[in-house]
Amino acid sequence: MNEPKNQEKQGATSKEKILSAGEAVFGKYGYDATTVRKIAARADVPVALINYHFGSKEGLYRAIFETRSPAIRGQRVVGLQLARSEADWDKRVELVVKALIVPMFGLRDNANDGAFGRILARELSDPSSEGRGIFRETFDPVAEMMLDALAECFPDWTRAEVNWAYQTMLGAMMIVMMDNGRMARLSGGTADSADTAAAATHIVAMLTAGLKHRDRSQTANS
Repeated sequence: MNEPKNQEKQGATSKEKILSAGEAVFGKYGYDATTVRKIAARADVPVALINYHFGSKEGLYRAIFETRSPAIRGQRVVGLQLARSEADWDKRVELVVKALIVPMFGLRDNANDGAFGRILARELSDPSSEGRGIFRETFDPVAEMMLDALAECFPDWTRAEVNWAYQTMLGAMMIVMMDNGRMARLSGGTADSADTAAAATHIVAMLTAGLKHRDRSQTANS
């Protein structure tokens, strides 16, 4: 009588183990270098169980995004709503930047040693990512909100300038997200990307200043 329930419980546990293992392995090796065998070995399950639960490697990869991305999107939406309700312009610009940066660095403090943050950074820079369309489906709607919020902060900017600013912020964020210890080595340990609170504070401060004080003389007509 209890066997179906036990099987169902075991199946759910196996699925969660595969998701966790997949996140860790994708985060370490990237999409192309990851195999279902590596994931199965990490999860200690048969390879066939991955296909049973997720259909394919890409199916598992997508499931990781479906599991993890809602929290990031939600934090960004709340952050942008807070920014757009702020009457003080200086504070509003800083809050827009924080809405982009802070949720990402929070990932490095979460389970799986920040693996999903590395997955996001890899996917954003992977030439094959457009074919998968995961960012387009998952994050583009929030990116449009971010672009609109920037445009509201800088109404005299062209749409091109707003987009260049957004991409610059993404680039700075991803470089630090993908740091493998080089920053700590070059700084003699005085700056370490593993210190996520400090990383977010410094990047937000520098990006906010860059947005507010940039020289538009060469880009206003772009």
